[in-house]
Amino acid sequence: MPFSRLSQLASQPASQPENRPYQSRWQKLYRETRTRILLMYAVILLLLTSLSIPLFKYLLFERVDSRVRQDLEKERMLFLEAYTDWAAEPQHTSEDLKAFVDQFLNEIRPEDDNFQIVLVDRELYRSNPPSLLKPLSPGSRLFDRWQSITRATVGEEKMASLPDIGSIIYIADPIVLNGQVRGVFVVAHSSAGERQEASAGIFLFIEFMLGAVLISLLLSWLGAGRLMAPISELATTARAIGEADLTQRIPPSKSDGELADLTDTFNAMMDRIQAAFDSQRDFINDAGHELRTPITIIQGHLELLDGDPQERQETMELVMDELDRMGRLVSDMLLLAKAERPNFLQLETIDVRLFTEELFVKATALAERDWVLTLQGQGKMVGDRQKLTGALLNLLRNATQYTQVSDTIELGCCRIENNQIQFWVRDTGEGIRLEDQQHIFSRFARGRYRQRRSEGSGLGLALVSAVAEAHGGEVTLVSQLGEGSRFQMTMPMEPPQFAFESWPIAR
Repeated sequence: MPFSRLSQLASQPASQPENRPYQSRWQKLYRETRTRILLMYAVILLLLTSLSIPLFKYLLFERVDSRVRQDLEKERMLFLEAYTDWAAEPQHTSEDLKAFVDQFLNEIRPEDDNFQIVLVDRELYRSNPPSLLKPLSPGSRLFDRWQSITRATVGEEKMASLPDIGSIIYIADPIVLNGQVRGVFVVAHSSAGERQEASAGIFLFIEFMLGAVLISLLLSWLGAGRLMAPISELATTARAIGEADLTQRIPPSKSDGELADLTDTFNAMMDRIQAAFDSQRDFINDAGHELRTPITIIQGHLELLDGDPQERQETMELVMDELDRMGRLVSDMLLLAKAERPNFLQLETIDVRLFTEELFVKATALAERDWVLTLQGQGKMVGDRQKLTGALLNLLRNATQYTQVSDTIELGCCRIENNQIQFWVRDTGEGIRLEDQQHIFSRFARGRYRQRRSEGSGLGLALVSAVAEAHGGEVTLVSQLGEGSRFQMTMPMEPPQFAFESWPIAR
């Protein structure tokens, strides 16, 4: 990113909310993200609850009806067992049957809302309790149906017009005496009472559930405020960031999760922005310093220029030399800027042995030295031939500047593990001090460490590092004063996978 653009972005304060009309506290509360999230959950929860209530009611009523049928079956079996024992004795009359019914109904008390009804000779003889509901009384549709019973019958009659009664659930058995149907025993139940109790329980459950939902939403809203505190801190920190202060960070979260990851990601992003900002600022300062010197030299000589042809020629040669140096500096700066673009490399397939031999021929023309070529690997790699050539020639040119005629400069390559290729430039020159090695690949290192005699722009080793990193590799240095230096470029035989997706490869 250009420094001017980065500076502009950093100097702009974070966007502030537009001036809005006065908003009530409730409106501000509604605008909060946690409130909207909790409201969405509340709507979903209430919708699901509303849909589940009819199902819950249906299942509850079914369970109540099942229990009622079990009670009716129990009372029916008590009558049938007692009648079977009584009817085992022969020659009973209708009067005997009525006496048995009286004895049975006097001893058995039905469950709540249950009715025991006995018909003898198609007429109501007795019921327990004595007072019958209208749908169970003589003349009703159910009573007429029971009069003609000839076999055991289980049924249910819904009383839509009588909500106080609900449904009538019944079991009717014929009473056979001396081979003839002489009566009917009916156990019946009115479901209104049971269902009213169940409905009251449902309403109580709904009230309790709504209260629990409201309390849980309130507690969740308060808890969400604590969980989303990093987001508020993010906004506060972002508003505090400006060109004058890029050091603001969000305090690290003590927990794990998405918000903790957001905090770490934001802080890491700010570290990168601050590093890029500092790097761009240093780059501009160093570039200004490097350009100021040739401009001052040119300006001074032009001001002293007179009519002497020989002096004019010398001045022109000096000016041209300084302009050439400025041109190289600008070219190197542009190349470094392009190194951050995805299309920086123009990839092609390179024969490693042939490439190294060609490079060695070019290197021997740089200066008179004891040149050595070492080839310990072969094969083909994928890379940018021109930029690799320029980077390695930079290393070779630097080696000539720190060696004498009798010194050795070695260019070599070998293939190492993990399908990587390594190029190296070794010399037996004066070496590099340890404190200088820590900054040797920084931009304008020459300007910072004046003991270097290089006449370059100070960007050569920075370009070498950029080319190696663009290929997915790195540059390392091993050096000792008085024994020389060894620069190594280690790269994969093929760049990272994204290179093939973004850049065309010339074959």
